[in-house]
Amino acid sequence: MKLFEPYKQRSLTLRNRIVVSPMCEYSATDGVPDHWHLVHLGSRAVGGAGAIVTEATAVSAEGRISAHDTGIWNDTQAEAWRPIVAFIAAEGAIPGVQLAHAGRKASVWRPWEGGGSLGAEQGAWQTVAPSAIPFDKDWHVPQALDTDGIHKVVSDFRAAAVRARDAGFKLIELHGAHGYLLHQFLSPLSNHRTDEYGGSFENRTRLVREVITAVREVWPAELPLWLRISATDWAEGGWTIDESVRLAGELDALGVDLVDVSSGGLVPHVKIPIGPGYQVPFAARIRQETGIATGAVGLITEPAQADGIIAGGAADVVLIARASLRDPYFPRRAAQELGATIAAPVQYQRAW
Repeated sequence: MKLFEPYKQRSLTLRNRIVVSPMCEYSATDGVPDHWHLVHLGSRAVGGAGAIVTEATAVSAEGRISAHDTGIWNDTQAEAWRPIVAFIAAEGAIPGVQLAHAGRKASVWRPWEGGGSLGAEQGAWQTVAPSAIPFDKDWHVPQALDTDGIHKVVSDFRAAAVRARDAGFKLIELHGAHGYLLHQFLSPLSNHRTDEYGGSFENRTRLVREVITAVREVWPAELPLWLRISATDWAEGGWTIDESVRLAGELDALGVDLVDVSSGGLVPHVKIPIGPGYQVPFAARIRQETGIATGAVGLITEPAQADGIIAGGAADVVLIARASLRDPYFPRRAAQELGATIAAPVQYQRAW
């Protein structure tokens, strides 16, 4: 039952190795989380997870995926997060926030509205990217960021980290995966720059390193900082697992405590060999070759499967997404199946 062993990072101790993965709800107004987010995230804290990480929360208005994303680029948003964070913590889970900028994948319809780029009449905004290359046909052509624009991105992440700290979050995850802005700089498929932010591995990883450094400067030393990456683009000429290992090897010195290892999302129409735990080998390789802690994610749906990932040394935590949508109490069910115990809230103890 390695899955239910506590996990310590810096000053924090997760009560178990189950983390609720960031999952966009596309249900905020002007970036402000509301009762939906309180109930959605709070129920999963009651459900027994060790940590809860919010959906991709934009560091700027132009960094939203959709007009309905949560944000933390102003004080109104930060204040709205405060009671949600407090509830998560009161129920014994570590409250975390995923800070994100969508880059060229911003200004889109919500998934249940069909996805794809908004039109001007729907309030579309100018998207940005390392290079003026759209995500797909019929998508917005992004504006290539100049040096001042890149510096603003770094400043936006730093300011968001300060607001997250003041709102009570205890964990930050930086979103460098799934084809969003930081990932766009990493991959040669989306980054055709010829300046100090493009070309070589060192240049393509520069923005990620600058964002990490800026956030770590204002994020308390006693609190953990995670980075989510896509280990591979699953596309020829793109970002690779070898590059992910190389980047991961540099992260400990920058103050990153764990790499949350996903994959894909940079380019459309790629063939991905999806199956149970299909991304776990990437997390295992990064952990084994660099020594940094990793999180495994991707079709982890059964308690024994999750426990095996931790027991086998492939990862230090598992991040549960769709399985958590289907069952907010997945950790409690897992504990029952594996013979472990999670203390129930006093209001629910008569059921146990």
